[in-house]
Amino acid sequence: MSQCPSPLSKSAPHPAPVIATSTGGAILALDLGTTTGWAIRDPDGLIISGTISLRPGRYDGGGMRYLRFTNWLTEIDRLSGPIAAIWFEEVRRHVGTDAAHLYGGFLATLSAWCERKCVAYQGVPVGTIKRFATGKGNAGKDAVVAAIRQRGYQPADDNEADAIALLLWAMETAGGMR
Repeated sequence: MSQCPSPLSKSAPHPAPVIATSTGGAILALDLGTTTGWAIRDPDGLIISGTISLRPGRYDGGGMRYLRFTNWLTEIDRLSGPIAAIWFEEVRRHVGTDAAHLYGGFLATLSAWCERKCVAYQGVPVGTIKRFATGKGNAGKDAVVAAIRQRGYQPADDNEADAIALLLWAMETAGGMR
């Protein structure tokens, strides 16, 4: 049982886009990783994007990157929020074990933060994002960056491009409902 009652009836199909639209809250899209790409549409409709490095410092303990991520989420919620919904790139296959462990840590941190703040969150498969951006579900990183640039955005790298593509997907498809 959720401690955050939904303003929607139980028959409502998918709460995240409706909550974000009806309350005027911000929508955040994340490409989770050591360099996390992010894009946010604030309540006024302004889209801002960037990347945040969560690489640990020389003397940091193993959990410091996750504490920094939690603090960053809280700060972006304070500055651009309230955040109504978060969409994240759902990765099912990783190149290495370390990448899988890090992704799992970021995902656990994100879900715990969202549950604590009563923010709707949903993963979107990588292929869905690539297909939306480029028309091809197995497109390379450069193709996604180029497609996002064609839409008028200037991502610094593929992480930011993925986050922008995810945000545009969430907005244009109402979170996959259209």
